[in-house]
Amino acid sequence: MSDNDGVLEKAREWAGAPLALATVVSTWGSAPRPRGSHMLVHGDGRFEGSVSGGCVENDILATAAEVIGGAPAVLKRYGVADAAAWEVGLPCGGEIAVLVQPVAAHGFDPELFERIAEARGRGESVLVSTDLDSGQSSLRPVEGAAFVNRYDPPRRLIIVGAVQIAQALVGLARPLGIETVVVDPRARFLTEERFPGVTLDDRWPDEAIEALAPGRTSAVVTLSHDPKIDDPALAAALSRPTGYVAALGSKRSHAARRDRLAAAGVAASDLDRIDGPAGLSIGAVGPAEIALSIAAAMVQAWRGGSA
Repeated sequence: MSDNDGVLEKAREWAGAPLALATVVSTWGSAPRPRGSHMLVHGDGRFEGSVSGGCVENDILATAAEVIGGAPAVLKRYGVADAAAWEVGLPCGGEIAVLVQPVAAHGFDPELFERIAEARGRGESVLVSTDLDSGQSSLRPVEGAAFVNRYDPPRRLIIVGAVQIAQALVGLARPLGIETVVVDPRARFLTEERFPGVTLDDRWPDEAIEALAPGRTSAVVTLSHDPKIDDPALAAALSRPTGYVAALGSKRSHAARRDRLAAAGVAASDLDRIDGPAGLSIGAVGPAEIALSIAAAMVQAWRGGSA
């Protein structure tokens, strides 16, 4: 999963302008950015995104200017740092290959940005294949030397329980680019004053989660400590392919929670999906540190690790 949300938004904002798109198509070793990461370059020199965290961006900008000017797509390779490391190398010691292609019908067709946005808006993933020889991208499979990039729906966090830990967790999710919804049927807890700028949902959690339809790039975290609120939310989240499901509480309270959910008909294999007690074991004390441990476990789960 690559963090390309800003690039995709900017592509639609800059639609019609001369653009080039740089994409990390392969990595080796301690590469600073994952495969699929984008950097979008405007004809006037502005850019969005990153392919290396700053090590090779200047060279990519120069190459993008040439591509925008009419040069063909080009595959650039950057390796272990040398004397010119901060110009065209990777001080971290890794290697990457970056394709720079025009945003045009003979490169990355601008229409692809619209198709990606439409699919993500429906909560669906979409695959874009790129011929590395010609530099042309398509929604159709490509034979030969090809790179396939997967664009997932935006990451989303559904917090059940408008408590103090939820306030801290919202603050951590925002800079990570995670859309957040706080669900709580208790009106005194769920207020704009306590959660400014956050989507608030006052439905009962099972109803809210059914409507929000969490998928692989979503997380549901229950924090209320009230079984009447948390248990229905967990059952609803586990009935879907939710990417991360967590519940706050001690080991003892989680064991009791498992018993209640099992009695309600939740399968043991689904109960095992719950991260409980929620969060990575970092010795967290206080709402902010507990929220940090949950945010870390959530990202770990999305990245393919185990919470």
